[in-house]
Amino acid sequence: MQRDFVGYGPNPPDPCWPGGARIAVNFVVNYEEGSEESYPDGDGLSESGLTEGGGGAFEGRDLGAESMFEYGSRVGVWRLFRLLQEAGVPATVFGCAQALERNPLVAEAIRASGWDVCAHGDRWVRHQTLDEGEERQAISQAFDVIGSLCGETPAGWYCRYAPSERTRRLIVEHGGFLYDSDSYADELPYWSEIDGRDHLIIPYSLALNDGKFARGNVATAGQFLEFLRDSFDMLYEEGETQPKMMSVGLHCRLMGHPGRALALRRFLEHVQLHPDVWICRRVDIARHWLAKHPPLSE
Repeated sequence: MQRDFVGYGPNPPDPCWPGGARIAVNFVVNYEEGSEESYPDGDGLSESGLTEGGGGAFEGRDLGAESMFEYGSRVGVWRLFRLLQEAGVPATVFGCAQALERNPLVAEAIRASGWDVCAHGDRWVRHQTLDEGEERQAISQAFDVIGSLCGETPAGWYCRYAPSERTRRLIVEHGGFLYDSDSYADELPYWSEIDGRDHLIIPYSLALNDGKFARGNVATAGQFLEFLRDSFDMLYEEGETQPKMMSVGLHCRLMGHPGRALALRRFLEHVQLHPDVWICRRVDIARHWLAKHPPLSE
C-alpha cells in the first residue's frame, strides 16, 4: 500500500452532488454488539473497546463489559434507529455479520428502512491479527451472511480501526464490493489502483465519531454537538465553491445512551435547517461517484 500525501491538492474536483448540494452528509450506525471477542465465543478475553470502561485490574471474564455490549444491542440501537427515522433521514449501518446473526430484529429493521449495510467484518476483530486465509474467509463470510440477513449484499467494506496491508487486495479479489472505507485520508471519494484494477475508496472519519466519549475527549452531548455543528458549518461554508462529504460515526453502546443521543437529535435539527444538503446512504455516494467521476482508465 503506497502512501499519497498530495491527493487532490488545493483544487479538488466538484463532486456534483445531486441537486447542487453544498455538502453530502452520511450518518453511520456501527452495529458491532455480539461480534466482539469474548469468553463465550472461545477467545479467552473480554473485549472492552468503546465502552464506559470498568473495574479492570483483574484477569478473566469481564461480565460488566459484556453487559455494556448487550446494552447497545438491546437498547441503544433502537434509540438511534428511532431518532434517524423520526428525522426522516437515511443512514448506513456498518454491520458485523455475527452481530446481525444474533439479533435478527436489527437486520429486519435495516431491510424495512431501506438503509444500506457496509460490511464491518464477520466479527469485530483486528484484521492485522489474521493471516491471509483467515482474512479472506472473514471477508467472504461477512459478505454472504449480511446479504442473506439483510436482503442485499453489502456494497462496501470497513475493518475495525484499520485494515491489514492485504485487506484492500482481498476486497478487490472478492469482486462483490463497490468500495471500501478503510481510509481517513480525505473528504471526498477517490480512486486507487489495486493489482491493475480500479478501486473506489470512500473515506470515513474517526474525528466526527462518538468514540470520543469512550476516549475521554468529550463528556457531554453538548460538547459533541458543538464539534459536529462546527464541522458541518465549516464544510457547508466551503461547499459554496468546494463541496465535500461528512461522515458521522455512531455506536449503539455509546451514542445510544439518552444523555448522548440528544446530540444526534439536535445535530439532525441543525442540519435540516440548511438548504442544499444531501443526506444520503454510503452506497448512494459510491454510485454517484461511479456515474459522475469514473476512473481515468475508463
